[in-house]
Order: sequence, then C-alpha cells, then structure tokens
Amino acid sequence: MAERASLFVRVHGLVQGVYFRSFVQRQARTLGLTGYVRNLPDGVTVEILAEGDREKLEELAKRLEVGPPEARVDRIEVAWSEYRDLFDDFRIRH
Repeated sequence: MAERASLFVRVHGLVQGVYFRSFVQRQARTLGLTGYVRNLPDGVTVEILAEGDREKLEELAKRLEVGPPEARVDRIEVAWSEYRDLFDDFRIRH
C-alpha cells in the first residue's frame, strides 16, 4: 500500500489572475488527491493543502514548480506532514 501524506505548498510569483487555481485543481483531481487551493491576500501567493499518496503529492509539487502557461513561478515553499484525511475532494477556496 502506498504511503499517504499531507503536503502544504505556497507558490509565489505571477500566480493570481492567470488561472493558477484552476490548474492546481485539475492537476490534483487527475492525481486523485484531496484538499484545496486558494489565493492569499498579498496578491502574489497561492496556498495549496493536498492529501493522498506521497508519490502523487510529489508529482503535484513538480507540476506546481512550472504552473500553467500564463503563470510565472518565482518560488515554491513545501512542507510535509502526516496524512489527516481532512477532505472529500479537491476544491478552490475563495
């Protein structure tokens, strides 16, 4: 059985107003992950909390380093924690 984990990510750059949250939601759902993505009030950061198989979370983190074509990722912060089974699906939070 695959190891399950939680992944907390903050992505900084041109990541708001460029469909970054929709990109993250599509990627997470494709990978079978649960959690959320939201814009932070600073206007240049997106926050992601995702749960699921660690291998799939690692793949999501790689995809976040690039983002959608309209985005520019300047920096990514990643923190791992134990799987907590907090979510039923992956949503965009407003």
